[in-house]
Amino acid sequence: MCAGMAFDYMEILGVCFSLLYLVLEIKQRKALWIVGFISSAFYVYIFFQAKFYADMGLNVYYLLASIYGWMVWGRKQTTTAGKQARPFVRLKLWPALGLLGVSGILFSGLSFVLKSYTDSPAPFGDALTTALSIVATWMLAHKIIEQWWVWLFVNILSAMLYSWRGLYPTAFLFCCYAVASVIGYYSWKKMA
Repeated sequence: MCAGMAFDYMEILGVCFSLLYLVLEIKQRKALWIVGFISSAFYVYIFFQAKFYADMGLNVYYLLASIYGWMVWGRKQTTTAGKQARPFVRLKLWPALGLLGVSGILFSGLSFVLKSYTDSPAPFGDALTTALSIVATWMLAHKIIEQWWVWLFVNILSAMLYSWRGLYPTAFLFCCYAVASVIGYYSWKKMA
C-alpha cells in the first residue's frame, strides 16, 4: 500500500512540474528547460512502474533534450528591433518530409523492440507517441511553430493510453497538454 501511495505522490509532483513547464513553454521562457528536466526525472520513475518503457526512455531523452534546449535557447540572436530573441520559424516541405521519415524510422524500431523484448501493454501506441515526441521536442528546441500540431496528436493519444493504464493524473495532464497545444500555436503565431 505504501509503495502505491508513493507512486501516486510521485505522479502528482510530475504533473505539477509538467503543468509549470507547459506555461513556460507557451510564454517562451528559457526556464522551461529546467522545469522540464525536473518533470522528466519524475516521469522516468512513473513510466518504469507503469511498464511504458518507450515513454520512460523518452523521458531520459527529455532530460538530455532539456540541456540541449537550454543551450540552443541561450544563443543570442538580435531581432530587427535590436532585441535579443530567438524567433520561431515555419517548417518547410523538405525538412517536414525528413522529420516524417525520422518519425517513421523511430516508430518502426521502437515498436519492434517493445513488441519483441518487453512486456509493454501497448507497444505500438507507446512507440508512436515516443517517436513523435522525440521529433516534436527537437522542433521545440528549434522553435518550429508546427511542433504544436504534432504535440496535439501525441497528447490526445497519450491521454487515452494513460487513462487506459489507470494513470489518471497523467491522463489529465495530457488533456491539458492537448488544449495547450492549440493555445500555444495561436500564442506563438500572435507573438510573430
